[in-house]
Amino acid sequence: MNPSNSPSISKELQETEQSTDESADKVDIGKESKSNRMSRIENLKSYDPFADASKGDAGDYVHIRIQQRNGRKTLTTVQGISDSYDKKKLVKAFKKNFACNGTVIEHPEYGEVIQVQGDQRKNISQFITTCGLIPEEHVKVHGF
Repeated sequence: MNPSNSPSISKELQETEQSTDESADKVDIGKESKSNRMSRIENLKSYDPFADASKGDAGDYVHIRIQQRNGRKTLTTVQGISDSYDKKKLVKAFKKNFACNGTVIEHPEYGEVIQVQGDQRKNISQFITTCGLIPEEHVKVHGF
């Protein structure tokens, strides 16, 4: 063997070792990115549509929200209507005018909440304001 070749051989060995180390790092990074991608899925988290409402704010405003059920099914909720109105009669009027089903649910924190099938946010807000039950500036419509 020629002594001048031995340093070049050792340099080649070092370069190949470095390249295999770099490729191993790339494989590890690829595995990490897949696991990180799975942990960053946002749409699997539960969503509370009433999270932005506080108890003091509920008396001032009527909140009309939409909740996603399964598939294309939606549910419209109305919260904050004063106790002076009969909510069951309001639901009866909603059902008749909007051709949908509805009910009054007793929520432990927010009191009585009206639930109506489908996306009825616009219809309910127009109905409440045109009947003169609640002024338009006191109606907040939430949703996507």
